[in-house]
Amino acid sequence: MWPDALLVGGKDLKVEMRSRVTTTQVAPYAILVLLIFGFAFDQDHNLLSKVTPGLFWVAVLLCALLSVQRSFAVEAADGARDGLRLSGLDPAGVFLGKVGAVALQLAALEVILGFGVVVLFGTGFADPGLLVLSAAAATIGLSAAGVVYGMMAAGLRVRETLLPLLVLPVVAPVILAATQCWMAALGFSATDGWRWLILLGAFDAIYLTLGVVGYATLLEEA
Repeated sequence: MWPDALLVGGKDLKVEMRSRVTTTQVAPYAILVLLIFGFAFDQDHNLLSKVTPGLFWVAVLLCALLSVQRSFAVEAADGARDGLRLSGLDPAGVFLGKVGAVALQLAALEVILGFGVVVLFGTGFADPGLLVLSAAAATIGLSAAGVVYGMMAAGLRVRETLLPLLVLPVVAPVILAATQCWMAALGFSATDGWRWLILLGAFDAIYLTLGVVGYATLLEEA
């Protein structure tokens, strides 16, 4: 499973490095989202600082949808999905590879957005450990759920519009928990952000298990 995951993940990352869609389109899109929110709350800097965690994760969520759609659109265009089914690769490895590739792309975007948040909104960090761990857990959760539902929608003509409808309600707990963790990590909330990290871990475990166990069926049905 793990060698197949590395093979598929490396393939997806090589495709992305050659196309540079993340760096030339998705990253500027994410920064523009932050800028638009910044202009919307420009008159109240205190409010802007307090809502920074939520704005950050909304931007990450939108980028995650674009990254997942891009990953499956490339395979649909040249019949690569049929090649995956006929290749003999472990479906669980295919799932983990795609999750890893999407997660690494999101992680790179989060670093860029993190610098943007510091520069544009003047945000400081009170608990860097919680900040990093919650970001990692939320990124894995968004990637795993996105790949599962991306494969569900991959065989449909309306996959571009159906994917957000499937993913957005499901990942609401991830956005909520990640926002609460970041509010505590940035010093905007007195609540224990580490308790919300448990919710992120549970979400990751559920969708990683679901993908590993059921991806073979999803791949055949697509």
